[in-house]
Amino acid sequence: MPLTNGDVAATTKTQLAAGQELLDPTTAVDFLQNEYKHQDGLDVHTLLDSKTYGGLTYNDFLVLPGYIGFPASDVALDTPVTKRISLKTPLLSSPMDTVTEHSMAIHMALLGGLGVVHHNCSAEDQAEMVRKVKRFENGFILDPVVLSPKTTVGEAKQLKEKWGFGGFPVTENGTLRSKLIGMITTRDIQFHPNPSDPVTSVMSTDLVTAPSGTTLIEANAVLSKSKKGKLPIVDSDHNIVSLLSRSDLMKNLHYPLASKLPHSKQLICAAAIGTRPEDKQRLQILADAGLDIIVLDSSQGNSIFQIEMIKFIKEKYPGLDVIGGNVVTVAQTANLIAAGVDGLRIGMGSGSACITQEVMAVGRPQAASVFNVSSFAARFGVPCIADGGIQNVGHIVKGLALGASTVMMGGLLAGTTESPGNYFVSHEGKLVKAYRGMGSIDAMEDKKAGSGAKGAIKSDAGKARYFSEGDRLLVAQGVSGSVLDRGSVTKFVPYLLAGLQHSLQDIGMKSLKALREGVRNGDVRFELRTVSAQAEGNVHGLHSFDKKLYS
Repeated sequence: MPLTNGDVAATTKTQLAAGQELLDPTTAVDFLQNEYKHQDGLDVHTLLDSKTYGGLTYNDFLVLPGYIGFPASDVALDTPVTKRISLKTPLLSSPMDTVTEHSMAIHMALLGGLGVVHHNCSAEDQAEMVRKVKRFENGFILDPVVLSPKTTVGEAKQLKEKWGFGGFPVTENGTLRSKLIGMITTRDIQFHPNPSDPVTSVMSTDLVTAPSGTTLIEANAVLSKSKKGKLPIVDSDHNIVSLLSRSDLMKNLHYPLASKLPHSKQLICAAAIGTRPEDKQRLQILADAGLDIIVLDSSQGNSIFQIEMIKFIKEKYPGLDVIGGNVVTVAQTANLIAAGVDGLRIGMGSGSACITQEVMAVGRPQAASVFNVSSFAARFGVPCIADGGIQNVGHIVKGLALGASTVMMGGLLAGTTESPGNYFVSHEGKLVKAYRGMGSIDAMEDKKAGSGAKGAIKSDAGKARYFSEGDRLLVAQGVSGSVLDRGSVTKFVPYLLAGLQHSLQDIGMKSLKALREGVRNGDVRFELRTVSAQAEGNVHGLHSFDKKLYS
């Protein structure tokens, strides 16, 4: 018999189930599944019904927890970014000139995601960044930089500065598929006093090679046993046909999730262009540099300019995957899908440095945009990127739950070591980095795009993205500011991924595919958040606190 304060009290039935018959506790699950008429929360269609609740953004709702029957480390995060290319992790860096250049693109790819190189620079500079990404990691290097016997030590040092590596094969006539006579390494030339000496005077000739036809696994085994930094692959006449690098072997060990092409083992690289006629020339230069994915960068993607550009790319460069956008409505989406896009970016005015919704009165709240566009695009097998409005791990989870295959981040990555620009100390004494929207006056007036050429200020990415090339008076759709230092992406991105895995564990889903299916069939439920609920869900009631996100 239940006791209250030591006294005999009313039975549990009287207290909790007055007028109802108590059920057998062991039948609770069966009762829930078969007889209980009320489900917790809302399904996604009810949640995102704009006629009932208006347009929602990420802070307006929560995902309800499910059943945990597996460790967080078992959660699979692989996901498509285009119709043909998949990634091991769903994170992308934005094509902004304060976010993604070659360093960010390299490290995002190494960590399983993808970096999109910005185009607020000359086509040659952008192509150089693409080449650096593509040459950073390889399987068999099929087009190694080859030196001739007449190349000087000084010239070899210049090549090292240009390419970022110092190991070069030396052949009889200085070309691929000619007889290998030696190898030059950084150690050979680093302290050599006379830069005019030929490389033959300092090169190594005791080489370890492998015959043509050796598999990558076999070649890696030979390289791992040798003490050499490079393994030349030669034919029966000792002509070099390809090269393998020890540094690439080490990268395979340190970055098992790296986004790489299956045949070349090179990192996957994406870059942005506009939709102007001169961008066709830029595209050719980028394609020659080895680009894998082209992103058409526009604040409003549903235009005749973008549709024609998509058709042009698909016809002339069938091996390139095209990501179109940005879009926020089904009508916009349908036009770009019909034109042939392989992926879509979703978002208009939701970025932290974007003021399009305020200034132009055009756009859509991000949660509503992601759900409606991705639901429609999924019918045609087109993956979507939730671009903008990502402030924390929770927002990443919500964007993916609403149907996006990947999320794109700008401000969240702008303060990392790998983003362009320099650190400085704010007035408050905090270490910060400059960050600006591509629609800011600073970005639209930046003269880097044309490298000082005539008309350069008219052809920068900021103006092109917001259709402002011919305007005498610029109307800003973004702001310039600064963001706090976040350290290196090699620590910050793994924190985001670990948080994402733990979140899916709480929801009870072992993969992003299972999450999307659970949302679609109504198994994953949601709850709206009032203003009071949002306050309750954040830190409150403390005199002071230290919000350290990871260690």
